[in-house]
This record gives sequence, structure tokens and C-alpha cells, in this order.
Amino acid sequence: MSDTSPLFEPLRAGDLHLPNRVLMAPLTRSRSHEDGTPKDWAQTYYAQRASAGLIVSEATQISPMGKGYIDTPGLHTRKHADAWRKITDAVHANGGRIVVQLWHVGRISHVSLLPDGAQPVSASDVRAEAKTFTRNGREDCSQPVALTQDGIARTLDDYTAAAQFAKQAGFDGIEVHSANGYLLDQFLQDGSNKREDEYGGSIENRMRFLSQVLDRVSKVFDPSRIGVRLSPLGQANDISDSNPEALFTQVIDMLSARKLAYLHLIEEFFGANTTDEDRAMLKRLRARFDGVYFGNGGYDSAAAAQAVASKDADAIAFGRAFIANPDLPERFRRAAALNEPDQSTFYGGDETGYIDYPFLER
Repeated sequence: MSDTSPLFEPLRAGDLHLPNRVLMAPLTRSRSHEDGTPKDWAQTYYAQRASAGLIVSEATQISPMGKGYIDTPGLHTRKHADAWRKITDAVHANGGRIVVQLWHVGRISHVSLLPDGAQPVSASDVRAEAKTFTRNGREDCSQPVALTQDGIARTLDDYTAAAQFAKQAGFDGIEVHSANGYLLDQFLQDGSNKREDEYGGSIENRMRFLSQVLDRVSKVFDPSRIGVRLSPLGQANDISDSNPEALFTQVIDMLSARKLAYLHLIEEFFGANTTDEDRAMLKRLRARFDGVYFGNGGYDSAAAAQAVASKDADAIAFGRAFIANPDLPERFRRAAALNEPDQSTFYGGDETGYIDYPFLER
């Protein structure tokens, strides 16, 4: 039996005090109302998983234009905040901590999901060779339009408002989603950013939008309660860069200087081919961050404990395992068998595969 004790040492991530290092990754479940209001089931779902060192909520759109999939939650109205407040109260009542992942999908969307059939927005008018989920099932992403300067300004206002709603909803902090080929990632990476203004061209320019978002949300939450998620390997949603190590070296240096609560890297996207060269680059990148580092991707309990013990990571976020095992930390502690996740119930549906996975017997 491997020693998992490193996973049960407490951790301070900025002003977030985590009792263990087994974290719940953000997990899209597509079970909100059509208007983005979380359903009551979500109170049970998140409260069941409150033993995580930290819950990062499912990706939550900051505006109607930030939506890219059916039945995903929002945080841009008072109604949304009130529904999320019931969730955070339930998590806190069970002794947990929860941050919300703020999300704008950018070009990974479809006109049927957006207000008045609007086209998705992105850094540039480069269409993603990717699909999204609509009422008709999986459909090709729609042709985007480049955000204007006014559009960027409005989107920055949307991030501010979403952070304010997050505070009203009782979240312990926020995670800015800048990964997986969504809007902020579309600005960072030159495969999707062809702009010729101050938001395009050089790495410094392509980082500007993310930096401005962090400026805005840091006026609502102290940086010690803000995390950022990145995916330097570009394994999702047709995202790419001509020199990812140079890009993400500068991005991570910028984040490090901000004294954030944590950096959350996707080290391996489920089903992707990650090479030894990829892993070496990730190791160099995460070494540049002067702060708490969350790893994510391809870990089991033994690998997670080894990563923490060797200081390759401060904590590990688990996705699929937390879907099927609401008491995942206790299962790791007791070296108990894990429930197998039912992938057919991951996205959409009712309580089945959402709040009915069994706990260990006490």
C-alpha cells in the first residue's frame, strides 16, 4: 500500500486554508436551468464533496455571451447569485471551502446558445475546428467575430460584475479560467490571436487581456483569494501557439508577481497524448511560479502523494474520480476501492450519476 499521508497535510494557499491536498477540479455537468440558474440538486452535489481540500466549481459563465454549452451555470444576475449562495452555504455547513471558476468560452460556442443568435466573440475571426453541445447535440462551433475595443471593455466590466456576484454568493474566492482554448486562452495563443492592436502580436500584448481581467477582479477579491487556470499544452478546442514555452513562461512570471492564491495547470487533458518533452516543459514552467501550485491530469492517489512529497506540486485536483466518489479524500486515506464513473451521465440528465454515487460505510 502506498503512503498517501502527504495528501492529508494542511495547506495555506494565500488566504485559503485547506485541510488536505485532494482538490475537486472544475467539472462541467450541464444540469443548470436554461437561464443559467443552478438547480437545487447542485446544493446536494457540492455539499456531498465538501471533504475536498478545496472545491473549484464547474465553469460558470460571466455573461450571456460567455455561454458555450447547454445548461451550464451563470453568475451574472442576482438570481444566479442567490442560487449559488444556497450552494456555498451547504458546502460551508459541511465544513468545506469553494471557489467559483469564472468562464467566458469565446469562440467555443454556437449562435443558438447566444442572445438573439449573435455570433461568438474571440480575439480574432478565426473559427475553431471544434464542436460544442447544443439542443441538437454536438454541433460545429460557429464562426466568431473579433472583439472590438468596446467589446473588450464590456467584457472586463462583465468580469468585475461576476466577481461581485461571487462575493455576494459567499464563495471563498475565484478561479479565472484561462485554459482549454476559451476566451482568455484565445487571446494568449497566436493560433487564434491574429490582432494587430495592443492585444495582439507580441507576447506582452497577448497577455494584456488576462492581466486586465486580473486587475479588475483583484479590486473585488484580494489576490490571495484568486487562482488562475492555464493549459500550456494546448490539448483542447483547437488552441495552439507557435512557441508555447516562451508564451507561458511570461504568463506565469506575470502571475507569480501578483501573489495569487495559486496557479492551477492542466498537465494532461483526458485522452490526449502527452509526451516526455511536454512533461519536461511543464516542469520548467511550474518551477517559475513563486506560490502554491495545483497539478491536474492523470493522477491516482499514489502519483498525487508522490508529487506532493517531492514538492512537484502542493496539491492535486481530481475530476472524474470526484464525480463518482463524493468522499474521495476518505477513500484515499483508507486505500478503499473507488466507484467507477458512468460517463453516459457526465453531461445533462437528472440525479442519476450526479448525487447518487455511494459513500463508504463508516
